[in-house]
Amino acid sequence: MNKEYIITAFSENKVGLLNQITTVFICRDINIDSLTTSESSIPGIHKFTIIVHTDPEKIEKLVKQIEKKVDVLKAFVFTPDEVVQQEIALYKVNRSQSVEKLVREQHVRILEICDEYIVLEKTGHKEETQALFELLKPYGVQQFVRSGQIAIIKSKRELLNEYLKEREETLKA
Repeated sequence: MNKEYIITAFSENKVGLLNQITTVFICRDINIDSLTTSESSIPGIHKFTIIVHTDPEKIEKLVKQIEKKVDVLKAFVFTPDEVVQQEIALYKVNRSQSVEKLVREQHVRILEICDEYIVLEKTGHKEETQALFELLKPYGVQQFVRSGQIAIIKSKRELLNEYLKEREETLKA
């Protein structure tokens, strides 16, 4: 039975690494639902947040394959209950009194107002950003874009820092 998993992979910012990582998914016939990359809290280290739906047996093998890539420092896998995750969505909607009333009711951030349209921002879970899209459809959504999900683990432990410390101690020994 397929479940949602959140993979976080840490690496230096190297050209071609994204291609190497996505190839691992292609070879294992696993679709990526969401993928974001950004700098991490550690200078020089980037974080990949990858959301997939697969079975438990495949996820462990997948993470091991990702870690075999030369430029990947470490990869971790989590379930949705182990992380806090969000995404951001932007909506460009025809401007009207009704839309402005809806925006106030939904506690949506207004980024820009023009005579013809209004640009809105909603942060939340995919279901929330999709629900707002459905509410705005009757008013004429000109553009809609949703970011990939980002996630932070709930654990008090910082797993990458622990791994790097252990690795440094091993190299010194």
